[in-house]
This record gives sequence, C-alpha cells and structure tokens, in this order.
Amino acid sequence: MNTRALPITERDGCQDPVLLNDWHVVGFSTDFEPGKLYPLTLLERDLIVWRDTHGAVHVWEDLCIHRGARLSKGWVQDDQVVCPYHGWRYNTQGRCTLMPAAPDETPMKKAMAFTYKVVERYGFVWMSLGEPSHDIPVFPEWDDADFIKVHSGPYIYEANGYRSVENFIDATHFPFVHAGLNGVTDNPDRLLPYSVELTPTGLKSSEVRVFQPQGDFRGIPVVAFYTYHAFRPLVAYFSKRTQDADAQGNPVTDKSNLFTTFFTVQAVNDKQSIVRICAALDIKPAPDAEQTRKRADVVFNQDREIVETQRPERIPVELRYELHHRTDLMGQRYRSWLRDLGVTYGVY
Repeated sequence: MNTRALPITERDGCQDPVLLNDWHVVGFSTDFEPGKLYPLTLLERDLIVWRDTHGAVHVWEDLCIHRGARLSKGWVQDDQVVCPYHGWRYNTQGRCTLMPAAPDETPMKKAMAFTYKVVERYGFVWMSLGEPSHDIPVFPEWDDADFIKVHSGPYIYEANGYRSVENFIDATHFPFVHAGLNGVTDNPDRLLPYSVELTPTGLKSSEVRVFQPQGDFRGIPVVAFYTYHAFRPLVAYFSKRTQDADAQGNPVTDKSNLFTTFFTVQAVNDKQSIVRICAALDIKPAPDAEQTRKRADVVFNQDREIVETQRPERIPVELRYELHHRTDLMGQRYRSWLRDLGVTYGVY
C-alpha cells in the first residue's frame, strides 16, 4: 500500500488513476540546467523541475508544506530548494534542513517537499504523479548506432492530448494537411484495408502504404509504408519504411530506408497539450539534424493547426458520437482502447 504523503493539491485537476499511475514526458533532458527551478503543469498539477550539481533531475509539487507558497518563486542554493516565503530549505531528498526562524531546531519529520518519481530516458525527462506498474515504453531504435536521433519540439497544442495522438497515428489526412509533402491533394491515396492488433506493448497496425511527393529531408518522392503503435494513452510511435519513387509513385529501387518517430504528449490539462518527439533515421548519408528538425517543425505545426480546430475538444471514446470509416481503423481502435483501459480524464 502506498503510504507516501500527498499534498492537499492532489485533490485538484486529474483524478484518473490510469493517467496518475503512468509515465509522462515533461521536457527534454537539455531543458533543465543545474541550479535553476523550472515550473510546469501536468494534468492540472503545478510542479517544479530542477537538476542538482550531480546531474540528478528532481520533480516536486510546486508547494511548500509550511504555508503553501510556490517553490517555483524561490531559488536553488547549495543543492537545496529555498522557499521564497520563510526561507525553509529542502535537500535533494525533499527533506527540510533549515527553518531560518528557528535555526537551532531540527525540522519536523513532516517537513518534506512532495517529490515524484523521475527518470531520464531517450533524451526526455519522464515523471509520474503516482505509482506506475509498468516501465517507460521502449524506443526500438534508441540504442542502434545505425540510426541518428533528432529531437524536435516542443509543439504547444491548444488541444486535447488524445486528439494529438490520434492525428499522429492517422495517414488519411496527409494529402490535405501536408499537401505537397506527405500527400497530393488532387490525387489522395486510396488506402487498402489494414489490420490493428492489441499486443503486450499496446496497439499496432499492419503496414499502411502511401505516396509522398517529398517524403523526407531530401525532397524527393517516396513510397512509404507506415506501421503505427500506441504504446500508452499519451505515447505513440511509427516506423516508416520508404522506397525512392518516381513522380507517379512507382518505386525505383528495392532498397528501403527506415524513419521512425517516438511521439510524446504532456497533457497540461484536458484541452491543452505539449508534443515532443524524437526521430530515428538510418538513411545514408545521414542528414544534418537541423534539416530533419525543420521538416518536423513544418509537419507538426500543420498538425497542430488542424487538431486545434477539432470539436468537441475532449475526444469521444464512445464511438457513436462521431462517424468512423474502415480507413480510420487505427484511430477507432485507439479510442476503444482508451475506454477499455478505463481512461476517464479528457474524454467523452
């Protein structure tokens, strides 16, 4: 049984145990310099992130247990967080070490910051507000030296996090949202039937074939075969196998390259989210990271603009509320999967 002390603010915002007991990306590792406090919001909970001089990252509730002041308004001194109100100091374990108004007294056992589990992996900082029963999802190419890795974002969506995930695992919007890059408006792809299965790591589709007039950073036509995954409610992934093609979409080589994208969402609340991604590419010669990042900026901002238009803002997991077609199978299964997982926050 969890006996960890909880802040009074845990009554605010999301009360969904599925999300509270999950891992969430709250930034890139490079976002957090030692000795600084960084405020952020996850699932309507206000938090701070800070890195100590030994390199460890800490995520705490943005709350001093003494009189409820925001620790984010304080500062870091000698690897301790100093409350801006009465100067109480908290060490890296979250324990109060000094009460300046009573410097000779040992702080009470209850004088603790509210700390959370935090892990750095794949260049992201992950944290949980609860007690995850599973590990962080696997990024298959992360440890493969044949792939270069490029982080992109953050992309701030004034939109529901599940809506942003569903858009990511959908191929039929390419000719319209990404016209000239990932599809052709006047000649949209006819999607052949594909399948979606539930695996131990989440949902997985079979390959979905599309033509892309500028399918990667080289700006040349490719035929792309997407395999989509939903690892967690707010973590998705695709592997994109590509073959160089002519302008009519006919492959001109038997050689395939692989481009994958690991997609993470920080749900600020039920109607605002922050997307951060990491792409992995095995194409040779390897592209400049900035080329890959610039293309991602274009594509994900186009996605953002359309996802922000969707209504209702919270995603309907009861399928009767919106119309579904066989070409929407991955999204349809994603919504049903959210419902089956017991997700209640940010959904209809």
